[in-house]
Parts: sequence; C-alpha cells; structure tokens
Amino acid sequence: MSALETFEVVVVGGGPTGATAASDLAKKGRKVLLLDRMGRIKPCGGAIPPRLIKDFEIPDELLVAKANCARMIAPSDKAVDMHIEGGFVGMVDRDKFDEFLRVRAANDGAERRTGVFEKLTRDQDGVSVVHYLVRGKHGAPDETVSVRAKAVIGADGAKSVVGRQAIPGAKDVEYVFAYHEIVKVPENPPAGFDGSRCDVFYQGALSPDFYGWIFPHGTTMSIGTGTADKGFSLRSAVTALKKQTGLEDAEMLRHEGAPLPMKPLKKWDNGRDVVLAGDAAGVVAPASGEGIYYGMYGGRVAAEAVEELLVTGNGKVLAKARKRFMKEHGTVFLVLGIMQRFWYTNDKRRERFVKMCEDKDVQRLTFESYMNKKLVRRDPMAHLKIFLKDTAHLLGFAKV
Repeated sequence: MSALETFEVVVVGGGPTGATAASDLAKKGRKVLLLDRMGRIKPCGGAIPPRLIKDFEIPDELLVAKANCARMIAPSDKAVDMHIEGGFVGMVDRDKFDEFLRVRAANDGAERRTGVFEKLTRDQDGVSVVHYLVRGKHGAPDETVSVRAKAVIGADGAKSVVGRQAIPGAKDVEYVFAYHEIVKVPENPPAGFDGSRCDVFYQGALSPDFYGWIFPHGTTMSIGTGTADKGFSLRSAVTALKKQTGLEDAEMLRHEGAPLPMKPLKKWDNGRDVVLAGDAAGVVAPASGEGIYYGMYGGRVAAEAVEELLVTGNGKVLAKARKRFMKEHGTVFLVLGIMQRFWYTNDKRRERFVKMCEDKDVQRLTFESYMNKKLVRRDPMAHLKIFLKDTAHLLGFAKV
C-alpha cells in the first residue's frame, strides 16, 4: 500500500467549473482536494444568466451590475438595441466571483490547496497519483507534492494539462484567443454610456471572426475582443475600441488574455478515473463565447459521474458526463457554431446579421433561450418566421 495521502477526488482547477464540482462532491461526504493556481483570472465579460443564478445559488451581492439591454453594433456603426423584457443578465467580476465559489467549496468540506499541476502517474496499485508544484515562500525552494486520487476531474482550462496527459484527442481543440481590460468608469462617462447595457461590436476591424465588447461592471467595465487569427493584435483592437467609444483615457486596473475553446471535445474521460469539465472539455459556446454557465453545469455533471464511479467502481460511467451535457446543450452548440462560421466571416454578413437582430421574434426567442438555457419550442410560427427571414438574409434578398 502507498504511504501517500489519498483523496477520493482531486479536482485540478479552481475556476467556476472546478469549484462547483468540488462543492457538489464534498457535500456528498467525499474527501475532495481542490487544487488551484494562485493569481489566475480568466478574461471574461462576466455575464451570468438567471438560470445560473438560480441553479447555483449565487447571492445578489456578487452582481456588480444588472444588464437589461444588449446593443449590437454593425460595421457601419448602425446599432440595434435588444431589450430584456422583465428580467436581467447578472454581471460579475471574475476575481471575486471565482474566489467566492472556492471559499464555498471549502466551507462545504473540500480541502483547498494552492499549487501548479505537473503530471499524473500511477502507483503500484494502479491508483492515480497527482503531482503538483508548491512555490516556496520567502526564498524557500519549490516543492513537488504527490497525492493519490481514486478519481481526477480536470477543470484546468483550455489547453488542459490533465486532458493532454490522460484523454486521447484532448490536444485537438479549436481556439479563439480572448483579451480584455478592466477599466474604471470615468467620472464623466462619454455620451451614450449606459451602465445597464452590454455593447457588442460586430466589426472586422475589432475582430476578423468574433466580436468586441464593452460590458458594465458597476464602477468598472470589461473591454475586450477575441479571434482565432494568431496574427491579429488583440491589444491594438482593444485600444482602437476604447478610442472609438471615447474611453481611451479610462484608467486600466488590470488586463488578462487566454485561449477559449470553441468546440466540445469528442471524448471527456479515460474510461477509468479521469474526466474533464468546463473549458478543459471545450464547452465555451461558439458565437457568444459564453462559458460560465456551461462550465458550472459541466462541473456538476462531472461530479455526478464521479460520484457514480466511486459507488460502482465502474470507470465507464464517466462517459455519462459528456452524454448528459450534450443531451442538454448539444443542439445549442451546433446552432451557434454554424452561426459563427457563417455570419462572422466578413463585414457584409455582419451587417446583415445585426440587421436581422432588429426583428422582435429574433430578440424574444434569443433572450428566452439565453436566460433559461433551453431552446424555445412552444412558438413554432415564430421559428418559421425567423427561418424565412434568415433565409432571405442568407440569399441577400433582405435589405440592409
């Protein structure tokens, strides 16, 4: 028998995905280690829908703003406002939001440690061994710590090290690279600024294949963009966006950049004792870039699969995490992927896309689906109207 400390579950990554998985398993009485790197903040607009707030019991004090409108801005600068009737989208700062979730996981019984995941091996009993690096303090040398794990959840983000070591095909992921700056709202904001509105810029100069954004965060805001084009300067685009909107002199508090996966991996587990979740599994929504809700839901279904593994000892049950996720959200990911590949191709199509967003049926069904995380099926005539209008735009019959 190994003398190493043994956990029932080691969760690698303490973002919303990992913290949710750790919390759920700890509440079931499992011995859980939540391992996270210090100082990691993901570039993110910070939007969370009501479904997330309800399902994951997010307190109102974490919401730094409540957006009730999304403004879509075309290459011509034509703007379409999409108002949220009778609701709002919550906005959070990821540094405070993620820390709240980690603290909650610890309060639920998970053991929280800071370290950098290095590798997975197996001991003589065939049990996974997680090796992680602890940085030395006050001049002390770094130390590698090893613990045994009956199950491992890789929630260590895009380009997951856990995934690359344990899951076939985990390296084959399409990425959008995102960059944003958190800036202070000026004492005298520029004309037209609205702290309850999310501005989304569909302009090739700001992103050749994604979009730029300005999202309200109360006394601050997130200004960012993303692209899969490695030769495109994201920082220059954000600088241009700030100048374009009169925010070039806004005080920057911090900035972050990171890759965002745009397509779920075909396999999330090794059939034995390792399963991926969140960005590590590729579940950032195409077209919108939304990841917080899908990450937390992915953490939850991963935790459910791991719980079943611990009860049954059958590693095949880990595949249920992906099956449950794709059954619930696979169609949305497919539709959004098609939409991004077509509408984000050039400015002519972006112009038509924003024009299409003027339609009230499009707005209503879009927000109902976004807020509740389910495709709206009860209004077939509205879907038919949208299909016909969409076809007209695709064929160029609709006027811009």
